Amino acid sequence: MKLRGWMVTLSMMCLSIPVAVAQSGMPAPTNDVRLGNIMNSVQLWHLKLWAAVKALNWELAAYELRQLTAGVVEAAVLYPGIPVTNVTTMAHPLQAIADAIEGRDSRRFAKSFGELTDGCNACHQSMGRGYIVMRVPTEQPFSNQRFSPQAKP
Repeated sequence: MKLRGWMVTLSMMCLSIPVAVAQSGMPAPTNDVRLGNIMNSVQLWHLKLWAAVKALNWELAAYELRQLTAGVVEAAVLYPGIPVTNVTTMAHPLQAIADAIEGRDSRRFAKSFGELTDGCNACHQSMGRGYIVMRVPTEQPFSNQRFSPQAKP
């Protein structure tokens, strides 16, 4: 019962937010906000993909690649302003990364990951967001996740 009450309260709050924003004179969120959220997630998956391969956790790497790919597709579907070529040029590096993960080939992964990162930057440039520059990570910043694979029972 308590959970249901919280859900009703949360629902009512969410319904009232647009009215409150309109009355306050604050600008309503734009598609750029949602796209920014998607791209923040893509950036996180980019980093975690790299960390998983560094730790030779190929199963986690495959998962992070699926997440990253889904984020890129989501951005392309939701935002028609993104040129189709920006998305289609990502297909080759994403497939090459998938092949490297399947083959457990760190060297091929590194090359393909660099191409993916270059593709991200090319998209940012073409969208007038060249100030967002991705790079291949140099360290693993997460202390709250272990990237090395767990021993199988």
